[in-house]
Amino acid sequence: MATVSVRYIVDDVDAAIAFYVGRLGFAEVMHPAPSFAMLTRGDLRLTLSAPSGQGGGGQAMPDGTVPHPGGWNRFALEVDDLDALVHELQAAGVRFRNDIVTGVGGRQILAEDPAGNPVELFEPSIAEAHLQQNGA
Repeated sequence: MATVSVRYIVDDVDAAIAFYVGRLGFAEVMHPAPSFAMLTRGDLRLTLSAPSGQGGGGQAMPDGTVPHPGGWNRFALEVDDLDALVHELQAAGVRFRNDIVTGVGGRQILAEDPAGNPVELFEPSIAEAHLQQNGA
């Protein structure tokens, strides 16, 4: 069972499923309606909602504001070989917001799902990976 849950607003739930399952290793848990799906990857549950008049995460706010994809909030997926994954995703036409950057904990890049929501792909530095292996 997933322990962390994130909801993303997407324009096309089917395109988002294809991206997350086909490119980033998520598994589809349910897709009971065209405007909703639930996916998992490890301890992460990702719910996908398309703006709609139905109840749930895609419905308009009381003031009429309709949810839309994008923004800068994101979740990070830890990867073993960032360069190889970026190359694979670029070949598949995935858009990126930046080039790979190196920080104090490792290297990262922001990929965009088909709706433009950012997904941080993160490769920890050797020191960070060592800390994780030793339970620190």
